[in-house]
Amino acid sequence: MAFTFIDLFAGIGGTRLAFERVGCECVFSSEIDKYAQKTYFENFSEIPAGDIREINENDIPDHDILLAGFPCQPFSISGVSKRNSLNMPHGFRDKIKGTLFFDIARILEAKTPSAFMLENVKHLRRHDKGRTYKIIKDTLVKDLGYYVYDKIINSQYAVPQKRERIFIVGFKEQVSFAFPEYEDKKPKLRDILEEDVDPRYTLTDHLWQYLQEYKDKHRKKGHGFGYGLPDLDGITRTLSARYYKDGSEILIYQGENKNPRRLTPRECARLMGFPDSFIIPVSDTQAYKQFGNSIVVPVTEKIALAMVECMQGKRLSPQSRLLDFTR
Repeated sequence: MAFTFIDLFAGIGGTRLAFERVGCECVFSSEIDKYAQKTYFENFSEIPAGDIREINENDIPDHDILLAGFPCQPFSISGVSKRNSLNMPHGFRDKIKGTLFFDIARILEAKTPSAFMLENVKHLRRHDKGRTYKIIKDTLVKDLGYYVYDKIINSQYAVPQKRERIFIVGFKEQVSFAFPEYEDKKPKLRDILEEDVDPRYTLTDHLWQYLQEYKDKHRKKGHGFGYGLPDLDGITRTLSARYYKDGSEILIYQGENKNPRRLTPRECARLMGFPDSFIIPVSDTQAYKQFGNSIVVPVTEKIALAMVECMQGKRLSPQSRLLDFTR
């Protein structure tokens, strides 16, 4: 029988795709952005529920695994002692002060799934001098009773992109879990590029001139700000949601006599590990935002497999822990 999961802050469904690949079944999804909902529907024939803050946790179906790539927002521990002295709720039980993480916590408390996987930017650990992450860990471990594992993973072994994200995995029962080890397949940027690219992706003379002047100005000040022109046999910087603005962080060299170009939406999809069968029904602007906000599918798939094997009571062998990015 397949493990079931819910897909919160679902985006365009990268996490869902990863868990479905290892045999799990989605029973509920939630995503507030209407354009992401459109892409999600085209690929999974399902429109996610909207704002998670407006969804009653008791209306969510029972499930085995909760998945959430939640937004990183400021958390505060100020006033906790005072609220304790006044016998007032705090932490995830404070519905007024709570942030989006605490919507995850209230669902975990109500539905008690066997496991969860959360994903966020690596700086979550250092936010507010580590206090934010301490609140998250204390909520998950002390308040909700999960055994928690975390690791910052760089996706450059899976796709030609330096993308570091923290993955937080938890289980209701104590298990022998280990994050997958890495087998470096040394992916190359040129391998994800399309052969025939529309000229509209080539930078205009005006924009290219501006980007060069901007970079030169900061170079003279000793700063590293400016466009990125990666080696086609190497990897890129992190693809961000702001890529739609000018594409400056990842530009493709097209020869000395031609301005560089930005990646196409399909190339962005490949850079995030999405298959070419994945439908992109939105504008370029929305597509850039969506892939920049997504997860790297093959990295998440291997974590999903490790979780499933643990939940099935299978001890992971060293070979099964290797991240095989050949598929």
